Amino acid sequence: MKPARLRADILAGLTTSFALLPECIAFALVAHLNPLMGLYGAFILCTLTALFGGRPGMISGAAGSMAVVIVALVVQHGVQYLLATVLLSGLIMIAFGLLRLGKLVRMVPHPVMLGFVNGLAIVIALAQLEHFKRGAAWLSGEPLYLMAGLVALTMAIVYLLPRLTRSVPPALVAVLGVGLAVYLLDLPTRTLGDMAHIAGGLPAFALPGVPWNLATLEVVLPYAVVMAMVGLLETLLTLNLTDEITASRGFTNRECVALGAANIASGLLGGMGGCAMIGQTVINLSSGGRGRLSGVVAGVMVLLFVLFLSPLIERIPLAALVGVMFVVAQQTFAWASLRVINKVPLNDVLVIIAVTLITVFTDLAVAVLCGIIIAALNFAWQHARELYADTHLEADGSKLYRLHGTLFFASTMRFLHQFDPANDPSQVTLDCRHLNFVDYSAIAALMTLRERYGKAGKHLRIFHLSERCKQMLKRAGVQHD
Repeated sequence: MKPARLRADILAGLTTSFALLPECIAFALVAHLNPLMGLYGAFILCTLTALFGGRPGMISGAAGSMAVVIVALVVQHGVQYLLATVLLSGLIMIAFGLLRLGKLVRMVPHPVMLGFVNGLAIVIALAQLEHFKRGAAWLSGEPLYLMAGLVALTMAIVYLLPRLTRSVPPALVAVLGVGLAVYLLDLPTRTLGDMAHIAGGLPAFALPGVPWNLATLEVVLPYAVVMAMVGLLETLLTLNLTDEITASRGFTNRECVALGAANIASGLLGGMGGCAMIGQTVINLSSGGRGRLSGVVAGVMVLLFVLFLSPLIERIPLAALVGVMFVVAQQTFAWASLRVINKVPLNDVLVIIAVTLITVFTDLAVAVLCGIIIAALNFAWQHARELYADTHLEADGSKLYRLHGTLFFASTMRFLHQFDPANDPSQVTLDCRHLNFVDYSAIAALMTLRERYGKAGKHLRIFHLSERCKQMLKRAGVQHD
């Protein structure tokens, strides 16, 4: 590796490690867990996926989408059941990758991707507002002005420093610079240590302390499946986004297997489950991280913070980290999606807006699923409307129908309405040269059409079927001319 690339990855990883800390601590607290579980999870997931995953430059950790899923499990059954769930979700992720199902991410339309990144950008920004509260009350007066001023200073450094030099990541300079200013001026602002104390030892290997029986499986399996699906979905969509940013190609199935193995390791070492984190990935990429080393450095630094550097790290002002995350939210949001509102079909605009809003108010998995359903229904509707027929009478008095389009479940009624069995001549020909049969609904429609002509005492002749259509009809037991 070239020295410049090595240096860029190390600095990017260091910058990303600072951004991992508050997020993983906050997500652990959301899930009613010891913050060290979030940090151990970040170390294990980030390091292992960076080493063995299919997308260098992508950052994984204890993600908020996973934390929300497990809250009820932790409250009702305790931490040990969570660790068992993390193990099982890891096995599901590995199976998903080994079955080569990662390519299913190609089924996610671009408007859904835009809604996904927009929604997550808003979620990232809204999450930072919690740091402007003390307990349940909003900050006011001097504490609010100081917090807002430090956030603004951090953002200014991140935006302006690249105009002077690109030799160091601006986010790293902003965090360290604002932290040093707060320490030297003894400014009374909240620090990372006010969230939680992060000092600890090495994670210890232990099997989850649960009964290994069917009763336990009944408890953990539903949560494990949801965790695995949410984690895989967020990871694969983040991988797609990383591919776009870096103009390179990752390997989805390899990433699924690596993520599953990392979750298993995290469960065995007392860490939270997790997946790719879009905010930290954007920080890593914007800081110059492109190789596996950047993720390894980020993960290892989190562990070093826990083991040796907690007194220093706990002095980092939250305002500096909030400012960096606000910049991340701004950089993550697909502003181009606003400029194309009047240039793309209304249906696509509605998909972008719907996925964005559902991501903000519910969760990512529901949002993407709804977006795919909306896009699929729109696709089916548009294709169904494109089916049409050319007709003309032949010299022998018969009538020729030449169909164009795709015959599938959404277009069968339109297909049948093209014909007039009652008034057509006794001999009718259906030319399928430009007609594509897709599913069983198409076969059923063709059988219905033949029955209608048969009841009218007329003969329907079908020709120019494609080989695929002939095979479909043969398997269904439908005769054709």
